[in-house]
Amino acid sequence: MAVFKAFFQEANGNRIIREDTHTRYFEAASESEVRIALKDSGYNIEFVTELSPEHLEYEKENNVDFKVEKV
Repeated sequence: MAVFKAFFQEANGNRIIREDTHTRYFEAASESEVRIALKDSGYNIEFVTELSPEHLEYEKENNVDFKVEKV
């Protein structure tokens, strides 16, 4: 399993505005698994990326809202 960071807008019908981008973290086997889990969320998914071990440690240390959800 890997940890993925999903970037999204909360409203699916809106155009993407960088300042309105939110993130969530997921433990999953693949990017596809994360996208499938978010399919019915109503989010406008911008990007999903697998975090390297170094990036994961950075997020843990520097993001007060860091929480990994299982898919």
